[in-house]
Amino acid sequence: MTLRIHNTLTRTTEPFTSLRPHEVGMYVCGITVYDLCHMGHARFLMAFDIAVRWLRTLGYRVTYVRNITDIDDKIIRRALERGMSIRALADEMTAAMHEDIAALGIEPPTVEPRATEHVPAMLQMIGTLEAKGLAYRSSNGDVNFAVRKFPGYGKLSGKSIDQLRAGERVATLDGKEDPLDFVLWKAAKDDEPDDAKWDSPFGRGRPGWHIECSAMCKALLGDHFDIHGGGQDLQFPHHENEIAQSEGASGTRFANVWMHNGLLNLGDEKMSKSLGNFFTIRDVLRHCDGETLRFFLLRTHYRSPFNFSAANIDDARHALRRLYTALDGAADLPDPGGAAAGQGIDWSEPRAAEFRAAMNDDFNTPQALAVLFELAGELNREPSVATAQLLRGLGATLGVLQQVPRAYLQTATSSQAAAEAALDEQAIAERIEARAAAKRERDFTRADAIRAELAAQGIVLQDSPRGTTWMRA
Repeated sequence: MTLRIHNTLTRTTEPFTSLRPHEVGMYVCGITVYDLCHMGHARFLMAFDIAVRWLRTLGYRVTYVRNITDIDDKIIRRALERGMSIRALADEMTAAMHEDIAALGIEPPTVEPRATEHVPAMLQMIGTLEAKGLAYRSSNGDVNFAVRKFPGYGKLSGKSIDQLRAGERVATLDGKEDPLDFVLWKAAKDDEPDDAKWDSPFGRGRPGWHIECSAMCKALLGDHFDIHGGGQDLQFPHHENEIAQSEGASGTRFANVWMHNGLLNLGDEKMSKSLGNFFTIRDVLRHCDGETLRFFLLRTHYRSPFNFSAANIDDARHALRRLYTALDGAADLPDPGGAAAGQGIDWSEPRAAEFRAAMNDDFNTPQALAVLFELAGELNREPSVATAQLLRGLGATLGVLQQVPRAYLQTATSSQAAAEAALDEQAIAERIEARAAAKRERDFTRADAIRAELAAQGIVLQDSPRGTTWMRA
């Protein structure tokens, strides 16, 4: 089955064909680094991590570009509040982002450009747009894009300019010829720090948000590339504006496929810093291990919205532990080896073919996970090397099930739980030995009391012909 991807631009799920055989160029709008990442960020980062992993599983050489926005109003404001330079704030928050998303198993992009590194390219693109009559200088010193002079404006959002104008609540011009026009270059303000200003042919100032991504796409992937992605909330106006200025400057198509992930909600509202209804990734990792959090995000299709709740995370934790428990039951089998890296899978095997079909259907991770549970059930009924190898190998393509099962099951489920754990491994081993001694002495009342004592502290014992093992509840 050929990979099919839902293209926001065409509003259809269509077969994917890359511009160059076996190669994919992909750009995803990254984080504005003024604060810690929240779970809404984790949602979109996971969506495109999975897309890149699967493209590589299919044999594509993927150049994955995910930018860092390190200059905008929020960053300037936060740097001033904290009495630090913009670069120092961006460096601190970028390092924190890397640490947080690594805990979720999100792989780094091929290239991670910073917006401030590409200001000359932005200025060049703005100059091209001005020369073509698509940009103009305003009385307040800004340079704006003339939306009505770009015939294709609105094709991504599916709205005409007249519809967009009808939806306006307030016609704020700010030196614009039309309220829909957007800023390409912002004139410097007296109350802004010097490190937020660049010299340019248009006067001292800084780039607008939209031009940043267009310039980085062009510099790293060219005028025309395969996939552009981001959150559903970026479809308009950010991505619509990217198309207008990029295609306006180059005269050619921008991205072939536009992917947008659904939003993570808290209650009935989008999770976002601006609404104040968010949990940072670090908040959640105090109560949940990184792989459980990853598994939680994989259980919903990337284009679907879904609600964040402690109950849903607990359910994901129990589900993931069922898979690890199935692998742990086959602990006396040879290690699956290379399959742990997603290699050596026989895609003609029926369950593997079912998994591949699910992932080729617009990265349908919920259906792919269902195949993993089918394999776990089979492994529980009849342990075999082939089944264990396939389960781990397919899990690897999603970035899960790569830990040693027994080690995972014995590890506290979060940093907070680890700090609060009453028993360490040595103490648990000593209690298991005391229980074994009681059983040898046929003191089953004492043996049962030790089991109950451990259970009260979150330690579950499992007896088998191989002896007694344990896991954390």
